[in-house]
Amino acid sequence: MPQSLERRNVVITGGDGALGQAVVRTFAAAGAICHLPILGADAIPPVAGVHVSGGVDLTDERAVTRFFANLPPLWASVHLAGGYAAKAIVETSRSDLDRQLELNLVTAFLCCREAVKAMRQSGGGRIVNVAARVVESPVGGSIAYSVSKAGVAALTRSLAVEVRGDGILVNAILPSIIDTPANRAAMPGADTGKWPQPDDLARAILWLASPEDRLTSGALVPVYGLA
Repeated sequence: MPQSLERRNVVITGGDGALGQAVVRTFAAAGAICHLPILGADAIPPVAGVHVSGGVDLTDERAVTRFFANLPPLWASVHLAGGYAAKAIVETSRSDLDRQLELNLVTAFLCCREAVKAMRQSGGGRIVNVAARVVESPVGGSIAYSVSKAGVAALTRSLAVEVRGDGILVNAILPSIIDTPANRAAMPGADTGKWPQPDDLARAILWLASPEDRLTSGALVPVYGLA
């Protein structure tokens, strides 16, 4: 496990989710100082090295700008916040599409933008987004979600090119269905043994966010497990 994150400041969005909690544990164990913008902070217990900012709506441009502007020098920004909705296209309304774009793409875009501003001031850093397997292996029944995650993938690749001269590396992971309590409850008959574990994904994210990654940028990393 990379140890060079010791005392480095890292933003982790979605830190109150199943994957987010695993990422926070993994980064804190690697010595990072974790900054969590959370809409409702009550679900995050006090942990050494973890700073929670409650009441931050990541779809609100001003709120995101204000949060990043108040951070100490930033090394990495990990964007896990998002949401999933499954509907066939004939049942998908404009508001359904807007909501998925807002939760998945807009939040990533705003955080990427503000992270770049901060990292240019501190001399470089790492950005990690979360797209999804559907970007490269499309499925039916979740059109709005798939479109929003395709936007995150395009954002990642385009941004990696734009900031290549700033010492900032930008990548994304492409998970399949993650083994979480919510997914198990929603799909009780599924073969969960093939689902990637949050802790395994957290370790992949940790490497992409670490100084040990000196070359990889613009990658969409498949983390499918055995599915």
